[in-house]
Amino acid sequence: MLSVHSSYSLKYGILAPEELLRLLQAQGYERAALTDINNTSACADFVRLAPKYGIAPVLGIDFRNSADPCFIALACNKEGYKNLNDYLAFHLHQHLPIPRKAVPLPHTLVVYPFAKFREPEPLEENEYIGVRLDELNKLRFSPWLKQRHKLVLWHQGSFRNRKDFNSHRLLRAIDQNTLLSKLPKHEEGSDTDVFVGKAWLEKALSDLPWLLSNTEKLHEACAVEFDFGESGENHNQKTYTDSVAEDKELIRKLCREGLPYRYPNPDERIYTRIERELEIIEQKGFLSYFLINWDIVRYARNKNFFYVGRGSGANSVVAYLLRITDVDPIELDLYFERFINLYRQNPPDFDVDFSWTDRENITSYIFHRFPQVTLLGAYSTFQFRAVVRELGKVFGLPKHEIDELSRGRLESRKPDHITDLVLRYGTRIQGLPSHLSIHSSGIVISERPIHYYCSTFMPPKGFPTTQFDMVVAEDLGLFKFDILSQRGLSKVKDGVELVRRNHPDLDPIDIHDIKRFKQDEQVKALLREGKAIGCFYVESPAMRMLLKKLRVDDYLGLVAASSIIRPGVSKSGMMREYIARHRFPEKRKDAHPVMLDIMPETYGVMVYQEDVIKVAHYFAGLSLAEADVLRRAMSGKYRSREEFQKVEQQFFDNCKAKGYSDEMSREVWRQISSFAGYAFAKGHSASYAVESYQSLFLKAYYPLEYMVATINNFGGFYSTEFYVHEARMEGGQIHAPCVNRSDYPTAIYGKDIYLGWMHVAGLETDTAMRMLEERDVNGPFSDLNDFMDRLPSLGLEQLSLFIRMDGFRFSGIAKKELLWQAHLRYSPSKPAPETLQLFKARTKEFKIPKLPHSELEEAFDQIELLGFPLCNPFYILDEEPDNALVSNDLHRFLGKTICVYGYLVTVKDTATTKGDRMNFGTFIDRAGHFFDTVHFPEIAARFPFRGRAVYGVTGKVVEEFGFYMLEVSALRKLKTISDPRYSEVKRNLEYQSKQLAS
Repeated sequence: MLSVHSSYSLKYGILAPEELLRLLQAQGYERAALTDINNTSACADFVRLAPKYGIAPVLGIDFRNSADPCFIALACNKEGYKNLNDYLAFHLHQHLPIPRKAVPLPHTLVVYPFAKFREPEPLEENEYIGVRLDELNKLRFSPWLKQRHKLVLWHQGSFRNRKDFNSHRLLRAIDQNTLLSKLPKHEEGSDTDVFVGKAWLEKALSDLPWLLSNTEKLHEACAVEFDFGESGENHNQKTYTDSVAEDKELIRKLCREGLPYRYPNPDERIYTRIERELEIIEQKGFLSYFLINWDIVRYARNKNFFYVGRGSGANSVVAYLLRITDVDPIELDLYFERFINLYRQNPPDFDVDFSWTDRENITSYIFHRFPQVTLLGAYSTFQFRAVVRELGKVFGLPKHEIDELSRGRLESRKPDHITDLVLRYGTRIQGLPSHLSIHSSGIVISERPIHYYCSTFMPPKGFPTTQFDMVVAEDLGLFKFDILSQRGLSKVKDGVELVRRNHPDLDPIDIHDIKRFKQDEQVKALLREGKAIGCFYVESPAMRMLLKKLRVDDYLGLVAASSIIRPGVSKSGMMREYIARHRFPEKRKDAHPVMLDIMPETYGVMVYQEDVIKVAHYFAGLSLAEADVLRRAMSGKYRSREEFQKVEQQFFDNCKAKGYSDEMSREVWRQISSFAGYAFAKGHSASYAVESYQSLFLKAYYPLEYMVATINNFGGFYSTEFYVHEARMEGGQIHAPCVNRSDYPTAIYGKDIYLGWMHVAGLETDTAMRMLEERDVNGPFSDLNDFMDRLPSLGLEQLSLFIRMDGFRFSGIAKKELLWQAHLRYSPSKPAPETLQLFKARTKEFKIPKLPHSELEEAFDQIELLGFPLCNPFYILDEEPDNALVSNDLHRFLGKTICVYGYLVTVKDTATTKGDRMNFGTFIDRAGHFFDTVHFPEIAARFPFRGRAVYGVTGKVVEEFGFYMLEVSALRKLKTISDPRYSEVKRNLEYQSKQLAS
């Protein structure tokens, strides 16, 4: 065979690279060429795995326009491979079609399809013609026979059998967004592109043996090898300066300069730690990695960008001195071997978070600052529900049936042949790569051009992106720099700015004075009581519950809580054990003496990733290299399951040799394994805690400004409605958007908060910005007529949104009258240009009768345009709750069943160990305070949530570690009044009027 396709011939191929190699070995091949269609994602894996199956790998690319083949190009060596990647990337970046003939590509061999070159034409020395098996009879009469040395076999292995080919056709139909019955033949491969054995091929070509011989000679002329890091060498940019010696000098200079800032009175312990880290950083070749990160954060500080450095790199005192991180590893006694050890092949992680508004600037800087930079790619794979939907469309099923099938059940009719095909082929296609995407944060800065390793594509972000993912990159010794974005930093930065504007007489806030925040009593009180709505990482219902149970009010307690909340600790059952040992010191004796000795700070409970390394090393006697395998396994980054299982067996063997009981060994291993994919490094948790303290300080002293900053950055865990509610609870006066007082984001004047126009559904950004620009230039609007005169090009639909939002309430004219005025004045003819008028034209006055309007109608306009009412949601109920119980009453009814009325905030769906669905709910009571509920499977099934509303929640009051909640036995949704804007149905106006008047 000339070449094979893997599943990374996206929406074309079927088989994973290792499946290909296994099949090729079984069919007797010693060499094989992987040529995926316009893609090199699988090349590194193909080369890495090929020796395992006795295959000599050849790499190339099948250049096509959609499914139409142009030519196949094989790489003779690394330079040829780079040339192919350069050529492919050029076309992918520019979205150009592949030409019929390739440009000269040194160190490559190019094969054109015989079907497109029936008549001989001049070929370069490295160019050939490929003949398919079904074209052999045509070849016998072709003039090309006179140039036998230029002819090779064009047979591509794409499918094993008919089912593979059927799957391929379905993938092509999905790709073309067409019905299977309408899929053009030129958009699919040939059903003859099947894998055939080498012996079968030799027999089929027994009268043309030279054709097969020519093909084999092509393969023999090609060999591309990669260094997969067996030597531990990484292929990131080698030096930050011009040499390793200069890098060493620079990093030591930076450490000396950073010492007075971080440690005004350093002792011998600090100097020893610095020297120890520098020696290993130099020995492992990570100097440039540290210096590049330093360069990035230095640029951020110069631009006044907020950032947080986290990840395992936060365990490093060198990173602390270089101000990559703000976590003091000496203060926290961070475990050095979690940061780096001699057995670790890859650099430590620096996850650097920037504001979501600043990350693009940082990314652009990195691309301009360093010579060889690419974004790291990722693969999006077909998920079962998504592929069922796609196949449903391909087979022409109606939407309601597709919806039912994607949910795993067909209710409208009995399953038939078509639905059976959808489900059967959905299972076959599930897990195949669908398309290339971008890693959430990874950037690769390499020593050599990235095209020595793979080709690149150009996503909408406008930065070249690798065609392989993080795992393959690490196999090749290319380690990513993590540049992330989050809204928490923007909330802090904007909060500080709003305080400066709203309190101009106050001294500027030093938001980086974390030591002060740690000692502040008001901050401690918020922590103890879990009153942290809007605060980074500590505002979720689960986190608020944990803080109340732990009653922590110090930095170390918050650091531990940030990691305990992760599923690994809670899943292992050790979260409850940690809380008990924290609250009740006498329970600490329940810990195994060795575990307590290893982890005294966490009472013998594994909380952080480094705790697992400590237990593996000190408790079970694993080497640090073996412990590092566990660390990578916990992060979901291990390549070899066999390697992990070997370490697991070594763990139990060592435990037995140390005399531990089988029960003890199994329990410790259970706790270790429960951390998989979830555990935080302690330095990572500490970095989160620093940002939490910044937001807690702002919440404690400037709650209104901080809530406005939270609203303007689109909240956090909760929706905008509940941050508006929190601002009201903190004493803010909430106002609907106003054309004279509101900006595009929400604005604050003293205690008056005017919601921003960005929250109004349907209002175009350009419209809002034009209005604001006009107001800034020519002053406030006097009334609707003035507004329409100064913005004559505004459409009636957009103008109506300003009116319906009550944006002209300062004029004293009711909305309904203003809407009539707008309709009577509006002219659908071509709008006049917006120019300043020297003399204002007189506007015809229309006499409009007084039209009835109520606050209830206002509330429903707000629900439609903002997504929530600005009044208490209890005020628009169609019935009055039969009791006045609120969350503060729960402690009086411990163990009793009561009903509390609450407005639904959020629901968390989860599953029991048996796989049954259950819920945790969070509500706001009629007084505006939060309370929490638990809904076990039977109740969750009988009383499902039915959208955002006020519910009557009936349940037993339960308590754990001083935290009260309802164990729900019944749930009833209360009716809201009919929309008064459209309904004449009689309502309980007395109740609503009384509530609104209050």
